[in-house]
Amino acid sequence: MSLLREHAPADHADLPGPATEQMLAAAEERMGISLHGDLRTWLLRNNLDLPEEDFDHDVMCCGFDGFPDEGSFFLGIRAMERLYANRSTSCGFDPPDQPDYAFWRNEWIPFLSDQDGWRGKFIDVRDGRVGSWFVGEITVTGEYESMAQYFDSVAETLTKIAGGSFPVCRFTEGRLVWS
Repeated sequence: MSLLREHAPADHADLPGPATEQMLAAAEERMGISLHGDLRTWLLRNNLDLPEEDFDHDVMCCGFDGFPDEGSFFLGIRAMERLYANRSTSCGFDPPDQPDYAFWRNEWIPFLSDQDGWRGKFIDVRDGRVGSWFVGEITVTGEYESMAQYFDSVAETLTKIAGGSFPVCRFTEGRLVWS
């Protein structure tokens, strides 16, 4: 976030700020699952839900488009809960007859998505590893050992953009601009 604040201050200024412990506890109760500590720490610093007046109820997920990459965004608590409710199943995994090869498990909480909820990243609450899903493809578990490792990769990308060595994005007038 400090790199975003330094290189894209206009984008950073648009971010709504932290969640509260009460918001997290209420979300955990509604979802029926405890948030992993890394996700909890992230949300207590950055709850990226759009203000209610900007929330688009016609899309699966709403957020600040263009960060961390084009076409996806970090989810705030409201969007996270909505997508989690859409993906979770009564038996705990999908498909129900393949627990070892699930496309989705209820222990996975999405924290990054596209607007349709077709692809994104999740944290496994059992061990903190970060994985990714894309509807119609195999789900990747353990893509990153932790959210910290994932955010290191985001920081590396922002550093490349700032250095001019990331050809599809640049900083212009305090904002990330994707080409």
